[in-house]
Amino acid sequence: MTARDEEESARLDPTLPTVEKPQPEERTGLLHPVFFILAWIALSSGLILFNKQILGHTSFSFPIFLTTWHLTFATIMTQILARFTGLLDGRRKVKMTGRLYLRAIVPIGVFFSLSLICGNVTYLYLSVPFIQMLKATTPVVILLLSWAFHLEPVNLRQFANVCIIVLGVMISCFGEVDFVLIGVLYQIGGIVFEAVRLVMVQRLLSSDEFNMDPLVSLYYFAPVCALMNGAVAMAVELPRLKLDDIWNVGVGVLLANATVAFLLNISVVFLISRTSSLMMRLCGILKDILIVISSMILWHSPVTSMQAGGYGISLLGLVYYMLGYDRVVGYASRAGGVINAYHAKNRVRSVAVLIMSVFAIVLVITAVLAVNYAPERIDQLKSWIYYTTTGDDTS
Repeated sequence: MTARDEEESARLDPTLPTVEKPQPEERTGLLHPVFFILAWIALSSGLILFNKQILGHTSFSFPIFLTTWHLTFATIMTQILARFTGLLDGRRKVKMTGRLYLRAIVPIGVFFSLSLICGNVTYLYLSVPFIQMLKATTPVVILLLSWAFHLEPVNLRQFANVCIIVLGVMISCFGEVDFVLIGVLYQIGGIVFEAVRLVMVQRLLSSDEFNMDPLVSLYYFAPVCALMNGAVAMAVELPRLKLDDIWNVGVGVLLANATVAFLLNISVVFLISRTSSLMMRLCGILKDILIVISSMILWHSPVTSMQAGGYGISLLGLVYYMLGYDRVVGYASRAGGVINAYHAKNRVRSVAVLIMSVFAIVLVITAVLAVNYAPERIDQLKSWIYYTTTGDDTS
């Protein structure tokens, strides 16, 4: 993987305000990289489902306050980690001055804050599967803004690739059952703000002296975003927010929610250090698929066949855009060679793996179809799982 490939992968990652990928550490730790991949997928998808549960399935309709709480918690935790651990030692390599903070960190933090606000408000209006489908357009907006700011030369081949992603998302929009325009506009705003923020990071903080890993970035950006979100929350939500609203959702639930959000940032540091930013993006596609399926099972979120087809087109276009033709062919050939070699040495085991894989695929497809065509069976299964784990038959 070339340095330019790594930079492009980091730039296309819409999760955190990183500048570029930190240098990989020696991969001699006790834990296998797969552990960090699974941990990141679990925390990332868990946070999205957690936020949707709080904002979309309870009476707590204060997304800006929730985002402010996340960032305030992150500010406190990064200060504690900076003083008592070595996880934030990378900040000593950053030549941060008051002028640079006002010229770069604050403007970038403003757009980061706006993207978080819009992203959380969207949960009040749209289903999780539809939100994930719309998020697939993030690399498209980043590419167009990079051309607009003359950070990259216009490339018609790249444009043709991103058109595939846009086509898939458009098909998904046409197939959406619960289409709410205001929710779509909030999500589009969040995507645009996120793309502007990433382009500003690339434009203003692209030199080696400002190389920051995700946790160091959070150390600098979280206070700015917390102050801005707090100001917006005071003007929009705090006049109608009561203590009863917080008690009803639960202080423990809000604390757990913020903890998951912060652990997600820590998991990103370990994931990138043990693998690469490109691996993180590819795992993100798997994560998005799992989120869609989980939302369908948990809340019976409707996903039509047209949406599924459009989303599939977008994901294939996204993979092709990230890897390119040569890499796709190379990885496919390498995977085929590994499979053939394994089959030649372990015929019985390879057949068993194939059967289990087919069974798993059929099981997933059956579960997805059951959400739309047999929701009562899903409810019965949930009740059975609840009863067998708790012994309570009142659900």
